[in-house]
Amino acid sequence: MTDGPAADGPVVVALDVGGTGMKCALVRPDGRVVHAERHPTDAGRGADAVVATVLEVAEGLAGKARAAGLTPVACGVAVPGVVDETAGTAVWSANVGFRDVPLRDLVSTRLALPAALGHDVRVGGIAEARLGAGRDAGHVLFVAIGTGIAAAHVVAGSAAAGAHGAAGEIGHILVRPDGPRCGCGRPGCLEAVSSASAIARRYAELAGGTSTATERADKASLATGPAGDPVSAAEVARRAAAGEELAGRVWREAVEALADGLATGQALFDVQTMVLGGGLARAGEQLLGPLRAALHERMTFHREPRLVAAALGDEAGCLGAALLALDSLEK
Repeated sequence: MTDGPAADGPVVVALDVGGTGMKCALVRPDGRVVHAERHPTDAGRGADAVVATVLEVAEGLAGKARAAGLTPVACGVAVPGVVDETAGTAVWSANVGFRDVPLRDLVSTRLALPAALGHDVRVGGIAEARLGAGRDAGHVLFVAIGTGIAAAHVVAGSAAAGAHGAAGEIGHILVRPDGPRCGCGRPGCLEAVSSASAIARRYAELAGGTSTATERADKASLATGPAGDPVSAAEVARRAAAGEELAGRVWREAVEALADGLATGQALFDVQTMVLGGGLARAGEQLLGPLRAALHERMTFHREPRLVAAALGDEAGCLGAALLALDSLEK
């Protein structure tokens, strides 16, 4: 345990389930993490195996809390995909393989505790709005930019789920009608241009798209990192900062499209603060500086939001899941 002087009192068991790994924690009602651990999700084993792992890990965390003199009062679980938070059902997730899994009730029964189930980006937004970079704003748009792009609109600490549990899919705003085809099947979505995976893919395409054998050989070396792996978005950002023309072009394209998407988000939600999270936000001011300028250019009568980087890192999912579970106790 990593708690302060008083090793007693209530805690929430919190799990943030991803396609590759699970971030897990015991969280105090004030947001302090008293114990954290990670486990592989190994989604390739199938949805049933993932559910079994979730239940086993949650039960283990509750046991560790009791052994340390703490009292688990609830369990919060965050998952990707489409989530029906009212029914407590993981409706669909490509990353994990869930289809209509009544995960909230399964967890509650296994632990004999109240439980809550939330969408990973929405609970991350709740955590950033209450405890992180958006804590001084009543209206926050949290935008997670990683392999994909999704958002959470948080008002007074609560995130809207939408009529069908699919609110916040800002990554599927159309920004480039003649752009690359998105994983959803439609061309030109924001996610297909400005996500970390899209940036890496665009750089590789441009690095390999030349006419002569000599040029192709030269550019092939650009398209791989120091270890011979494909260049990541982080490496594209580093090369752009170092002045490489090709990387700079790809980075500018992504920033301009992202500004278009965020301008649409501001027109829809009129928030005080936009919090950018996910892997791409780790670029810091290299992303935020030009993005603020591009967003400013797109504002007409709309109020320009404050644009900041997320403050909670990869703890946001667990913290948000815990907050969601605590909220459920008050209903």
